[in-house]
Amino acid sequence: MQLRQLWKSIRYLCATSILAGAALPVLAQVEAGGAPPAVKGWRMETVTDALPRAWGMAWLPDGRMLVTGKEGSLHLVAGKQVTQVPIEELPKLMDSGQGGLLDIAVHPADKGPANVRVYMTMAHGTSSENRTILVQGIFDGKKVSGVKTLFQASPAKNGGQHFGSRIAWLPDGTLLMSIGDGGNPPQRVGGMLARDQAQNLGSHNGSILRLTLEGKAAPGNPLAAKAGALPEIWSYGHRNVQGLAVDSEGRVWASEHGPRGGDEINRIEGGKNYGWPLQSFGLDYSSREPIGKHSVPGMVDPLVAWSPSPAPSGLAWYTGNAFPQWRGSLFSGSLAGEDLRRIAFDKDGKVVRQEKLDIGARVRDVRQGPDGQLYVLTDEDKSRLLRIVPDKS
Repeated sequence: MQLRQLWKSIRYLCATSILAGAALPVLAQVEAGGAPPAVKGWRMETVTDALPRAWGMAWLPDGRMLVTGKEGSLHLVAGKQVTQVPIEELPKLMDSGQGGLLDIAVHPADKGPANVRVYMTMAHGTSSENRTILVQGIFDGKKVSGVKTLFQASPAKNGGQHFGSRIAWLPDGTLLMSIGDGGNPPQRVGGMLARDQAQNLGSHNGSILRLTLEGKAAPGNPLAAKAGALPEIWSYGHRNVQGLAVDSEGRVWASEHGPRGGDEINRIEGGKNYGWPLQSFGLDYSSREPIGKHSVPGMVDPLVAWSPSPAPSGLAWYTGNAFPQWRGSLFSGSLAGEDLRRIAFDKDGKVVRQEKLDIGARVRDVRQGPDGQLYVLTDEDKSRLLRIVPDKS
């Protein structure tokens, strides 16, 4: 039995340590810890270390930053100064497990210092009945008021797992929002295993949604005409997307948590099925059995599948001037790996290289700021906001 389990593990690692289908020295990579090589020539600057359990960040039109705290707080970062921002009439927050106040985005058309529309995702409800929701309020320079719920994922679930949830703006002004599948077995939602909701077009769970500014289904969503499909769904077959980025050409990228192994980077297109749980490179947590097949006809294969799992969170497409050699790369935060993963592409969009920037702490979010610099939020009781700059020493 031990030999059988060892062989199964070797086959699993060989299958899952892939990079866009390229042949890799898999066992050597696994023996080295499964992480890509480290890159040099950069260093971290600490902007602040006074952010309680930070989760998401967004820049205001004047260059200041708003940062969400998982426990329900919002903070304004101006230089090194951090000020807590009151949120009036926030719906009931479910701050348990992976739930809490999650991502944040500022409406890209708002240019003034005040009356800025702020969008946030959050876990709403109680431990026995909760869901991911989207809220919007107005930031007047000192507080966020007039908070209203724009969208609620359906069906409700229980427990504290797999809420997602990231926000990204598309060039047409619509909003993408990721929703987790609801949890790991034996978690059940709607009479089925929660993870099977990702293949149920009558459920928002396990999908990426495309919404209007008012939280309605965006016109032209490709699955809206399909019988039984919820009109907000843009793509489905996702387990737990915690990184969303839109590049300079309007292409959408996502990083996604797998189970035991099988974390993914995907390029997201409307109407496509990304396979979970019928297609996966991961193992069931309890049984250690493979979940689904590695590739299923009609479903989209990942560009990157990682094992061991780095636990990706946050995603940025780099276009800055500080590191010209990094332009056109994705940067994925890593909770378990405590690093940033740089994923480089060739002119045809094929992944050609990975490397890591060691942060030394769980990375919850990574974004490119309006100054062209990369910013990192660590996942700690007192989270740090870090800026990545060239090391000229």
